[in-house]
Amino acid sequence: MDSFQATIDADGRIEPRDAMPEGYRKTLIRQIAQHAHSEIIGMQPEGNWISRAPSLRRKAILMAKVQDEAGHGLYLYAAAETLGVDRADLLDLLHEGKQKYSSIFNYPTLTWADIGAIGWLVDGAAIVNQVPLCRCSYGPYARAMVRVCKEESFHQRQGFEILHTLCNGTDAQKAMAQDALNRWWWPSLMMFGPPDASSTHSEQSMAWGIKRHSNDELRQRFVDMTVPQADVLGIRVPDDGLTLDEETGHYSFTQPDFTELYEVVKGNGPCNQERLAHRVKAHEDGAWVREAAAAYAEKQAAKAQGSAA
Repeated sequence: MDSFQATIDADGRIEPRDAMPEGYRKTLIRQIAQHAHSEIIGMQPEGNWISRAPSLRRKAILMAKVQDEAGHGLYLYAAAETLGVDRADLLDLLHEGKQKYSSIFNYPTLTWADIGAIGWLVDGAAIVNQVPLCRCSYGPYARAMVRVCKEESFHQRQGFEILHTLCNGTDAQKAMAQDALNRWWWPSLMMFGPPDASSTHSEQSMAWGIKRHSNDELRQRFVDMTVPQADVLGIRVPDDGLTLDEETGHYSFTQPDFTELYEVVKGNGPCNQERLAHRVKAHEDGAWVREAAAAYAEKQAAKAQGSAA
């Protein structure tokens, strides 16, 4: 394993063919699988609004975004497979509740403004979390994240534009945007995970170059980025403890209730059961598609073999 450590120390990339500690491999499988699961489960809260989006233009944009999230899941399952696992097995673990996905997707989308809040806050937090992963020490994961982050950037702008339109509309529309911010602010802060002192995986992941910044550093970066954007929208971040330190340029803010985070992760969030049940049903209903694709691939392979003979 000397070559592995030398590569990590030199800030290089570990590739699938390289020797790696079993703990490194297992950590990456867990993280990449959780990331992939989050992308495909994350299609649900926004997919519910495709038919109810307020215009044909909004429907088309939202449909494209949901398709993007499906594509991110495929990139990430492919990256996980380079570590010697099968995506069918990873999906089984998700469906059995043995692997997690992001807690944020266990909250309901009650109004159209929630679609804007998801794009602005949830995809915004995802960008802060994921841009450093473009420098992850594992090559296939880092390369997958380059395209994912570019697309998430479009999603964040789409969400901000929805809220900007609402905030410049009627009083009722602006109130809807404020309500969405009130409900999504704290879950968005929780997306960065527990405080550094309580994080069980961060230290080792940073030593291996998988993770580049701590949970608290990334949470601070998100707050510093997002509060001025709320000012532009003309709506208020729901935190009475929010103050700007003029010297450092950083905002002081109230920490979210991490008890709620742990409950949602354990399966006690508002939509945990609904999200997983919907995902399992979609997988079972799509069995014929997978079987047809496998039969077609076998037919094409046999044809190619016959031509080569």
